[in-house]
Amino acid sequence: MSELVPGGNLPLPGGALTVRVPGPFDVSALITDEGGRVGGDADFVFYNQPSAPGARLDGGVLTVEPSRLRAGAARVTVAVSPESPGTPLGTLPVPVLQVTDARGRTVARFAPPRPDRETVLLLAEIYRRGDTWKLRAIGQGYADGLAGLARDFGVDVVEDDTALAATQAVPVQRPASDRVAARVPATVPATAGPASATDPDGFLVLVNSARSQAGSPPVALDARLATAAREHAAAMAADGRLGVEGHDGISVYRRVTAAGFAYLTVGEHLVSGPRTPAEFVEYCLGADHPRRTLRDPAFTHAGLGRATDSRSGDTYWTALWARPLTPADLERTAVKVVDLTNAERVRAGLRPVAVDALLTAAAQAHSADMVARDFYSHTSPDGGRPWDRAAAAGSTRRTIGENIACGQRSPAEVVTGWMNSPGHRANILKPDFTHIGVGFAGGGRAGTYWTQLFGA
Repeated sequence: MSELVPGGNLPLPGGALTVRVPGPFDVSALITDEGGRVGGDADFVFYNQPSAPGARLDGGVLTVEPSRLRAGAARVTVAVSPESPGTPLGTLPVPVLQVTDARGRTVARFAPPRPDRETVLLLAEIYRRGDTWKLRAIGQGYADGLAGLARDFGVDVVEDDTALAATQAVPVQRPASDRVAARVPATVPATAGPASATDPDGFLVLVNSARSQAGSPPVALDARLATAAREHAAAMAADGRLGVEGHDGISVYRRVTAAGFAYLTVGEHLVSGPRTPAEFVEYCLGADHPRRTLRDPAFTHAGLGRATDSRSGDTYWTALWARPLTPADLERTAVKVVDLTNAERVRAGLRPVAVDALLTAAAQAHSADMVARDFYSHTSPDGGRPWDRAAAAGSTRRTIGENIACGQRSPAEVVTGWMNSPGHRANILKPDFTHIGVGFAGGGRAGTYWTQLFGA
């Protein structure tokens, strides 16, 4: 049996696999293609839609037969939520994933870090690599239930009785606070049109009009980003000043992740003065850096918040722009960092380094740990060093080197930063290193945390 850590993976035996999470939990699954998107209603397997080709829920136990999944399916993402709707997972026992093969033998076990306010947790994914199916441990949480989970996988979520009937979505029999219906959207969000109930000030219309003129795809409003934006605007108004951190010491990025939005990339506008959303957007378009953020084609979702300082009467605004982090995004980001790193090594006449799964697990765990425990160091709060983390992940490599960085918004930016720093550059160009692992996590004070772990 393999005991997995976040980011760890292992090949799976052929035949049916059984997934259990003992305790007061509901298990769900999303069946997606190589791009990490669902193909239709049937790809969302949960308590009120318990079966799909190749996946079946029975008494809380999920059975997956990879060979029988629908055509084009490349991964099955396993999630867990409390049986009692709306209960924070942090108040329950840690949900431990257990996977057994067709003969009942335990294949793997994964105990994620204890959740906090989250009400859904992505535990693992069963994914295809060539002709082989593998299991990867995840441990990513969502604060707004199955609806938030479904949105990030391309499911259009409707949460009221009228809409449930109108869209012919999956009927749900749970209490109203946990109602989730799923349908695949037929089109992208509109770039123009009248203000809607979810966009009463017409902010989205203004933004998407500006993005369309720049050739960027439209963004959609996200309730989690709006919650974080409102909280941060209120904190700035209470403090009477603009800042990435409010008077309460909480950064805008921590507010985003605390709201349940795990992101691949994030941007923000922190502004005081404009009186209306139209004035706010006009301000953002009037300066180079704010204009680039508003038009950035990488962003897919947005949220807006404002608050008034009762002492001065000034209005403080927070606009948040983000792209959700999916397992496929995380993998593509790590691959890009490795490719850029190897390009630098080849340019220097060195052999490229190869990806090592154990170093990857250790690097990912360190990036996540820096976000979770609010530190930025090669030494963790409990004294762990890079070689300790590598060994804990199961690595037996004799020489270990580590690069970390925070705040960079892309693989190109972080690798360029490392190459411009003598110590980090020395690790990238060390001839002895033969293998690498890359980790990335969003949140914390800086917004993004990166780790490269080298081994020989």
